[in-house]
Amino acid sequence: MSETPVRKSLFHANFQTNLMAGLLTVTPLIVVWLVFNFFLSTLSTWGAPLAGSLTEFLDRQFPALQPWLDDPTVRWWIGVVVALLVLYAIGAVASRVVGQQLIHWLERIIARIPIVETIYSAARKLVDVLRQKPGTDGQRVVLVDFPTPGLKAIGFVMRSFPDATTGEMLAAVYVPTAPNPTSGYLEIVPLAKLTPTTLKSEEAMTMILSGGAVTPDHVSIAPR
Repeated sequence: MSETPVRKSLFHANFQTNLMAGLLTVTPLIVVWLVFNFFLSTLSTWGAPLAGSLTEFLDRQFPALQPWLDDPTVRWWIGVVVALLVLYAIGAVASRVVGQQLIHWLERIIARIPIVETIYSAARKLVDVLRQKPGTDGQRVVLVDFPTPGLKAIGFVMRSFPDATTGEMLAAVYVPTAPNPTSGYLEIVPLAKLTPTTLKSEEAMTMILSGGAVTPDHVSIAPR
């Protein structure tokens, strides 16, 4: 009689252990799927108009493909592929002189639209900063006291500038949240209070995306 409660206790303990092990095993896969699902869904939405025109053209030219092309899943993937091809074409054109001149012409038009110009200018400056290599005058990976003194958070120095009153050098530091770096906080911090690091941008982003599970061996919070 006394063995029954013991067996039940062992069963519950094993069940909880296995359930937790299974959850921890599939969590990275779930995160990867959520990120790629969002990315692919966005691409499919962008490519939907062109994908619709393409499927209509194929329907007229190849009637036998109509049942296959009418499948929503097939149309969804066509939208993804079309969006990727458009992005590739834009990148190929933008990397050439003609493409750069075209972009400059479009930016001149956007500059005449007040609200759109403000948003586009801010986004463009952010992209330009992110393109710069670590260690230059642009983006640098630092540690900042956040959310309270004594606790260090990874931040990216987006820009440095003097204080308009005291002349002290300040930094606009973007502190991303983990594991989603697309949201975060903008901190205005004196340069003297930042802790420099030898982290590369890729290493810092890997730390953030993994929640600190992947951390380089050369991380230090000691002032340099």
